[in-house]
Amino acid sequence: MKSLQMQSCVHEDGTIECALFEVDIASPRDNEVMVKIEASPINPSDLGLMFGAADVGSIRASERNGHASIVLDVPAPAMRAMATRVGEWLPVGNEACGTVVEAGASPEAQALLGKRVALFGGEMYSDYRTVSIFQCIPLPDSTTPEEGASCFVNPMTALGFVETMKMEGHKAIVHTAAASNLGQMLNRICLNEGIPLVNIVRSEEQVSLLKSQGAEYVVNSSDTDFAEQLTAALNATGATLAFDAIGGGKLGNAILMAMEAAAVQRMTEWSRYGSNEFKQLYIYGALDLAPTTLNRGYGFSWGIGGWLLTPFMMKAGREVVDRMQARVVAELTTTFASGYSDRISLAESVTPGAGAKYGVRATGKKALITF
Repeated sequence: MKSLQMQSCVHEDGTIECALFEVDIASPRDNEVMVKIEASPINPSDLGLMFGAADVGSIRASERNGHASIVLDVPAPAMRAMATRVGEWLPVGNEACGTVVEAGASPEAQALLGKRVALFGGEMYSDYRTVSIFQCIPLPDSTTPEEGASCFVNPMTALGFVETMKMEGHKAIVHTAAASNLGQMLNRICLNEGIPLVNIVRSEEQVSLLKSQGAEYVVNSSDTDFAEQLTAALNATGATLAFDAIGGGKLGNAILMAMEAAAVQRMTEWSRYGSNEFKQLYIYGALDLAPTTLNRGYGFSWGIGGWLLTPFMMKAGREVVDRMQARVVAELTTTFASGYSDRISLAESVTPGAGAKYGVRATGKKALITF
């Protein structure tokens, strides 16, 4: 079967292009199913593959294979970082929702025939996708494509943060870009479970949004007394674990500084090595592509690293992942509900007007591709 599919390529001339290709979709093997894709979100992780570090302001129309495409300029430093991508057309789209239209011979695959499923594993900006049954989450019959489209990346990431907190012995969480769809999910989870959560945002509108949803600790990084507010929130919650979607700049450093300042207030005797409370910062996003700046002014008991969903799932194991997925399905229209600012077709997704809107990576600006 033929299917239209979005792919992205970095070119030698310092540009990146997103275009549509007609590709062959394989018939499902025993433990596989073919899914007619009905909806797929454009997440920040998808934009990283689609646009990389390109200048969204440079977006312009082009054409390839008889279909519209979009081209963006990539700054020279970013081109060096993406050198291994030059000339490689890469399929895009991490997750989707659709209906199983063909199934392999196994009983497990046949049981999914005609069912609506959420699916993950890449190459989802496509009319059809053949995947393993283990890449599918069966959904209730009443689930709409829009409700099921984002039931993997953000929900599983939010639950993964909470599981990581428990596995590593922390008792509270700090989260940046906290007014995002993911941030709002995490806030609802933490409220339900009684987990203290310090939300970091960058505008008063975002403060009001989270406060209206019951958040207790919301700190605006644009305030002149941000450091003092953050330290007070960390002192109140005892949070020593942070998940940072920003990545670049000084925000991660500011979080570690405030964690240490709060920890020092709890020390019973002075130490030239700082507090003994271990402080962990995980970077899981790159909303700021600048270098991550650290001044190491927080003693010697701290760590910084990357956090990705797939490695976490491998570490957590099948039992934990199954439990997480079951909760997502059970609370899909409540705790894990997603909102979208735009709904576009696959053809529209490779036009400058649409790309300029969904490419800004701003809170409240999330597009859904519908088929």
